[in-house]
Amino acid sequence: MTTDVVILAAGQGSRMRSQLPKVLHPLAGKPMVRHVIDAAKCFTDARLHVVIGHGAELVREALADEDVTFAVQSEQKGTGHAVAQALDNVGEDKVLILYGDVPLIKPGTLTALLEQVDEHHLGLLTVTMAQPKGYGRIVRDAEGRVSAIVEEKDATEEQRLIKECNTGILATTGAQLKRWLPALSSNNAQGEYYLTDIIAMAATEGILVATAEPATSTEVQGVNDRVQLSALERVYQSWQVEALMREGASIADPKRVDVRGHLEVGRDVLIDVGCIFEGDVTLEDGVSVGPYSVIRNSRIGAGTVIEAYSLIDGAEIEGESTVGPYARLRPGTSLARGARIGNFVETKNARIGAGSKINHLSYVGDASLGQGVNVGAGTITCNYDGVNKHHTEIGDNVFVGSNSALVAPVSVGNGATIAAGSTITDRVEDNSLAIARGRQVQKSDWVRPSKR
Repeated sequence: MTTDVVILAAGQGSRMRSQLPKVLHPLAGKPMVRHVIDAAKCFTDARLHVVIGHGAELVREALADEDVTFAVQSEQKGTGHAVAQALDNVGEDKVLILYGDVPLIKPGTLTALLEQVDEHHLGLLTVTMAQPKGYGRIVRDAEGRVSAIVEEKDATEEQRLIKECNTGILATTGAQLKRWLPALSSNNAQGEYYLTDIIAMAATEGILVATAEPATSTEVQGVNDRVQLSALERVYQSWQVEALMREGASIADPKRVDVRGHLEVGRDVLIDVGCIFEGDVTLEDGVSVGPYSVIRNSRIGAGTVIEAYSLIDGAEIEGESTVGPYARLRPGTSLARGARIGNFVETKNARIGAGSKINHLSYVGDASLGQGVNVGAGTITCNYDGVNKHHTEIGDNVFVGSNSALVAPVSVGNGATIAAGSTITDRVEDNSLAIARGRQVQKSDWVRPSKR
């Protein structure tokens, strides 16, 4: 049996005051609608349909890598009208209706809802709220069965006292939808075709409405403006941080860590304040991340220390290494065990051998360093000739003096020493000393010029 998931993402979101379609505004670094799509993927047999309208082409581009079918709602005539645009591609089996601006819905909640659906039962997700203002109310008959959903603008004073509210998320069968949606009326305060009106149709046909509730009301909160988006961001981050702490991480201040992707942690990981993790990041056992560091798409080996204000992007770091403070590791950087990258050092596409050190104010790009190398302060590998990048090869146990420039392509043999201030353009042989700088000239008893 196939499940069709219809995600409504056609609204303009005028209260966001943005040229970007509302569903593309990011939460935890990912468009809201992608969070909904990811939740829907819990159904392995799901066919995903996204109803687009405002900014349709931008939404298509943002979801170009997703296996979804698009339906266009060219006029905004309500939720029932929106779902109807996808009907041509929907089968007869189960159909789940979701919303692109309700990003925190959890797979477990959707699974529990869909399990109740068959040809005799419609599934409706409701939520009990102390302050239900703005929500449609769930109307039940004397036996407690759902008989209708009444939007607040159409509700009586008595109905507005009801605390059980409609989330908009429901599940039914495609066969039922194809029967009910064409019968919807726009005779209401908004002049729109409400999807919720199918509840009354189901009750009239004797189809029972089975309800389910999410674990928390935040799962079903929608986003209408940036204030609400910010609030859900904090909720999402609190969920992420709680999970990390249960997995073995100590977090100095749970309110000052952001996870914008997937972060995997080992035991006894320490994360200080202000840290941001983006993409796929792994922190193995005993890793310590200093304050205000940013780590993106990287693996940090066991026992590594990341000092404050370091930016690590696309790097592989073996265990017992040290990075920072104020270091920048760019994509293609790999550090072998025990390597050290110090303050104001930048690396890019560089392999740093075991126990090697680049401690101060240096740039090493497009380079391979062997074991036990020491790179002095102010050293750079001159890898770019204005058109092409070139490689620098440095052997084991090399000592590079401060303020040296290695002009690639160039190689330095094992055990070699580069004198401070040298500009190296030719190969340096094993166990040799290379000096490439102007000879010092000294004039005794020299008199400085005086001002006339």
